[in-house]
Amino acid sequence: MTREHHYELALSWTGNDGEGTKTYRSYRRDHVVSAPGAPQIPGSSDPAFRGDPSRWNPEQLLVASLAQCHLLWYLHFAASAGVVVVGYEDAPTGTMVEDAAGGGRFSEVTLRPRVTVAAGTDPALAASLHAKVGDVCFIARSVNFPVRHDATVAVTG
Repeated sequence: MTREHHYELALSWTGNDGEGTKTYRSYRRDHVVSAPGAPQIPGSSDPAFRGDPSRWNPEQLLVASLAQCHLLWYLHFAASAGVVVVGYEDAPTGTMVEDAAGGGRFSEVTLRPRVTVAAGTDPALAASLHAKVGDVCFIARSVNFPVRHDATVAVTG
């Protein structure tokens, strides 16, 4: 049985400084992403493209989505396998390659989860669960570039 899930949000450009897009430099790339019941996300473009570095850019949000999806599926697999995770941090990176025409695409994302498990938990089993995530993570399965994992597992105590 297949199920469909639908996601709705609102996007509002807030970067009109009075001249609109009269020139490439006459407007800010600022915008706000919102959805009912969720905090707003202040967005802009990458600073390399005249964006505000204090706001999230789409490239960062793509990498964040992949890391979040991995985290959530990993925790699910851990709970199902009896692996007691007590800490999880990630420092993901993404590489986007820009072409001569100004377009670009991501060539890869590397997730670097640092998982801490409770004493008595099998660290090898905990480490092996990362490989299962790519088979089910909705976001990773939707991109056309490799999502790599460079995970570490530590045991408390």
